[in-house]
Amino acid sequence: MDKQLILGSNSPRRKELLELAGFSFSNRKNSFDESTITETLPEVLVKELARQKGMAMDVQENEVLLTADTVVSANNTVLGKPSTEEEAFAMLAMLSGGTHQVYTAVMLRDIERHEVFVSRTEVEFWPLSEPEIHAYVATGDSFDKAGAYGIQSKGALLVKGIKGDYYTVMGLPLSMTVRELAKFQIAPTLL
Repeated sequence: MDKQLILGSNSPRRKELLELAGFSFSNRKNSFDESTITETLPEVLVKELARQKGMAMDVQENEVLLTADTVVSANNTVLGKPSTEEEAFAMLAMLSGGTHQVYTAVMLRDIERHEVFVSRTEVEFWPLSEPEIHAYVATGDSFDKAGAYGIQSKGALLVKGIKGDYYTVMGLPLSMTVRELAKFQIAPTLL
């Protein structure tokens, strides 16, 4: 019996990345309440978020479920998704001219087992002026993104450099995910 990959995520970026890799998959909405997790260490937090999202969903015998979460950390502070322009501005001002960490955790689960792995990437921002930050926030790109920016969109203009996997910053460490899915007998059609 062929196994079917299920993306248990509402993220359009994760869907786009799995399509980019050539995976055939179905999508299920995930309604897990992230506010129930109170961990403050970024790597532990992101692993727990990915795990809890996956454990909250049903898995059928022939399915492999993929859930994920991404957090941004700067100066030992986890930066979530801003809900106001003021929050977005404050986050970007904190990231300006410095280096921060982006962690993406992925949980893979079938009927018998589950595995969680984490990828970490260092991101360096250019020094940003207040008018630059206001202009970026005004684009609306800050919202629904951890750390108040999207590296795959206009947020790329804020980034001076990265050390690690670019796709970790987008929300799914693609090459690592391909290798981990192989352990569950799931492969992209391009390979």
